[in-house]
Order: sequence, then structure tokens, then C-alpha cells
Amino acid sequence: MRTKTLLTVLFLGAIGAYAQTARLQVIHNCADAAAAEVDVYLNGSALLDDFAFRTATPFIDAPAGVPLTVAIAPGNSTDAGDAIFSQTFTLDDGATYVIVAGGIVSPTGYSPATPFTLTVFGLGQEAAAGGASATDVLVYHGATDAPVVDVYESAVVNTTVVDDLGYGEFAGYLPLPTLDFTLQVRDQYNSSIVAAYAAPLATLGLGGSALVAVASGFLDPSVNSDGPAFGIWVALPTGGALVPLPAAPIPTARVQAIHNSADLAAAQVDVWLNNTLLLDNFAFRTATPFVDVQAGVPFDISIALPASADTVGALARYTYTLDEGGRYVLVANGIVSTSGYAPAEPFNIHVQSDAREVSNDPAEVDVLVFHGSTDAPVVDVVETGVGAGTIVSDLGYGEFAGYLELPEADFELTLESGGSAIASYAAPLATLGLAGNAITVLASGFVDPTVNSNGPGFGLWVALPAGGPLVPLSFTTDVAELAARGELLVYPNPAADIAWISLDGLAGNPVGVQVFDGTGRAVRPAVTSMQPSAGAALPIDLSGLDAGMYQVRLFDGVRLFTASVQKL
Repeated sequence: MRTKTLLTVLFLGAIGAYAQTARLQVIHNCADAAAAEVDVYLNGSALLDDFAFRTATPFIDAPAGVPLTVAIAPGNSTDAGDAIFSQTFTLDDGATYVIVAGGIVSPTGYSPATPFTLTVFGLGQEAAAGGASATDVLVYHGATDAPVVDVYESAVVNTTVVDDLGYGEFAGYLPLPTLDFTLQVRDQYNSSIVAAYAAPLATLGLGGSALVAVASGFLDPSVNSDGPAFGIWVALPTGGALVPLPAAPIPTARVQAIHNSADLAAAQVDVWLNNTLLLDNFAFRTATPFVDVQAGVPFDISIALPASADTVGALARYTYTLDEGGRYVLVANGIVSTSGYAPAEPFNIHVQSDAREVSNDPAEVDVLVFHGSTDAPVVDVVETGVGAGTIVSDLGYGEFAGYLELPEADFELTLESGGSAIASYAAPLATLGLAGNAITVLASGFVDPTVNSNGPGFGLWVALPAGGPLVPLSFTTDVAELAARGELLVYPNPAADIAWISLDGLAGNPVGVQVFDGTGRAVRPAVTSMQPSAGAALPIDLSGLDAGMYQVRLFDGVRLFTASVQKL
């Protein structure tokens, strides 16, 4: 027997017997395979034969003011005695109802096995209250394994249109203009997009309609008997097969994370995205590849100690909202320990937007420079290999210098502070074949490990876009070359109590060293080293001096050498 015929016969007879009537639509949204088709009985008489999942009746007249017992039986049942569920309703005269069948009838094979039920909405509509230019949408959460959700509209109004909707709940009608919308199903914290759908109300010509949008199916079919997958399906007031909303792309951004915190307590960390473990035992001086991360939603990043089971007691927590299509480099840096480090720059995640995965010119290498050494001074980066000169000026801790667009060549980078060289490094871009890449060069580690829990020493390290362990740049400072320029190599710089002067290349003559403050006043008596040998170094005592910049002068009887040193 056809569904429409049954409805017509039954309810015309009922109306003849009862003066009061209501309007009613029934929607089959039970995704349990055992209920793929059901028979529906009303007060013991057959109402719907083989009523299929994801179909709806039209709105029809129903008796009001009297108890109506609806019984649900398996398809091809013989009578109401075969029912697996029944429920009694009394409808109000003149009211309009939407009833949704949902839940699980099978004893096993579904998780969670939310019991089958009929959910009733008593303020139904058959047409939009706003007329032909409006579309009213009733939203129902009918996915048994989906969490509490929000629905966010991202194409027109860019706001949450349904808030904290749980399974089995109606959100009420949304009075919408008849436009083409994009709906994002988000978690209840509005921080993760579960799925996105196009809602082309204008394209489909749905002006003047009142619709029922049903969350249907399973987020994880693998634990639900491989049942139908999650989606949003729409019941029209004329009934029939529900109409699926087409999937829309979830907006994403590209992100690379770099671990550059030299604190030994953070040698390895767990990284959590919202409350999901993202990176397990993420090691110092390693980087992730660039990965897709949802954009347009505020999400939490928590940094926790290794083997963490959750984010309770996390070392740090940060919230970001990324732009769709954007690219970002995130550098974890700073100190988490309460003692043992000087200075104890607080742990933080430093963000570079407009990051790059490839160079703008395929023949070049784009280099992003980041100052991540907590005890290093403000520096300049001077290229001395091909004579490019100063390429980065006045870069302080925690700062990015922006991208340098460099030819694929082998460079020599010298770090300078206060006009004095600190160290030089080889940057063999050509030898490494890095043309077409965008890389990040990080100042990493401690200039003076002795006051930083003997942590890793200072150096320049490179993060490649493919991620993995950072690549160290080779230390190539040529002391003799510095000496030829009348400069000294002083390390560490800055220093807490003791700085060292390399005497390599000055062997053969006695040398005298003295320290002066910014006014030219000598603050330490001259120290003499007799006949320094190759590789020798001379300590300079800075203990007891005020923090600041000092000048070191060395005289070997013929030449005067100078260097600046910062006292912490």
C-alpha cells in the first residue's frame, strides 16, 4: 500500500470522526540498519508501509484532542503486535507538528546505542513566516554519535546561528533570507569544524518555504555497523526523500611549528590542539612540516610535559584564529623553569604570518630570520662571503626579521653586536641545493651556558619546509681575519661574570688587555698574557660591574684591537 494513500484514507476517516484536527509531518531519521524500512501503525491500524530511512511524509491533517498511539514495527510486519516501539501523543487542535524518528533499535553494533524515540516539535511551519523572500529552517540534531554542536554560517552573516545543540534537540526555526549560505558544524566550543555544507536556498528556489534540516547518520560509521555517514539532510514540507546538503570545503591555513626552547625542562614536550594530542615528544631543535590546520575558528594550543594524558597542568596555553589560506610559522621559545636561567625570558610561541613554503623566485632561497637565543644581545647579520653587507639590522630576542630573498649561493653570515663580531657561520645555500625553498634560520641556544643550567650552546640552525631536525650552520669564525680587521672574538657575549678573548692568530707577541666603560674610564686593570700560543684564550673578569656595554682593548706591541662586550 502506498504511503500517501494510507495517510489520506486514515486521516480523512479520522477527521470525519473528530471535529478537532492538527497538521503533522513525520521524518524517518533512524540510521540503524535494522530500521532501514519500518511499518508505522496508528491506534493499531496500518499507517505507513515500508517507511524508509531519510524520507518524510507530507504535512497532513491528523485528529487532535484524542490519544494517538504510534507503533513502529519492522518492515513487512503483519500487524501492530510486531511493534518494537510505541508512543502515545495527544495533539492540540489547530497546531502544527514535526515528529522525527531516531536512535538505535539494535542491541549491539552501535556506539553509543542511544535508544530509539520519536521526538516531537509542536510549533511546526509549512511556509516561511516572512513570505516569498524568506526561508525558515528548523534544525534538528539526530546524529547519535555526534557531540553537542554549534552551527556557524560563514558565507553571508559570519556568525553562530545555532548554539550548543545536543542530540535529540530542535533549535527552533531560523528565519533566513532566501540566499545561498555555507553552514559549518562546529564543536560546542566553536573551536573545531566537524563538517561544512552548502545551503543553496536561492539556487534551489526555496523562497517562501519552511524546511527541516536534520543532522543524520554517523560521524564514525566504523563503530556503528558501517552505517550511513554523517550529513545534513533536508525535509521539504511536501515530504518525500530527504535532500542532502552538498559538502563544502573546510577552510584551512598552513602551519609549521618549530621547537626552539633551549630550557632543559622542555627538551621534549607534548603539543595539544584543543584537547587532542597533536605532537608527542616534540624535541628541541625539530620542526613539523607545513600542515593544514582549520582556519576561521579559535583553537587552543597547549604545551605539556612528555607523556601527558591531557592538558591539565600544561606548561602554557595559547589561542589563535588563523586566516583561511594563510601560512604561518610558529616558534616555541623561552624558559619554563623557575630558576637556573639568566635571563629567564618567559616561554612563548612567536608567530610569523605570511610565511612561505617555497621561494617567490624558483632560482632563489627565501630566508626568514628569527632571534631565539634568550641571552644573546640585539644583533646585526652581516654577509661577508659575497660582500652583500648588512642584511639584518637590530634584531632583538623574540623578533622575526622578515624574508630575505637571496640568490642560491654559499654565504658567510657574521653576527655583530655593538659593531663587534660575535661569530660567523657558513650558509651554503648552493651546496645544499636549496633554490626554490623558503627556510627559517633561528638563533638558538645560549651564549653563556654556564648561567643557563649548562644548556645547549649558541648557534644558527635552519628549519626546512619539510620539517624534521633543524640543520646547524657551521661555525666558521676566522680569528685571524678578525684580527686583520682590528677586531677581537669575545665570547660569550653577552656574559654574566667571565668573558673570553680568543688569542688564536696572535701567538708570538705578549699582549695586554684592558676593559673600559662607556665614558672611556678603565674599570679593570690591564692583564698581560706572555707569548700566547695558538688556540689560547684569555679570561676577562666582569663580575661586580654594572650591566651594560663595555669596550675591551688588546695591544700586542704593534697593533690595537677592540671589541664590545655586554655585561648581563
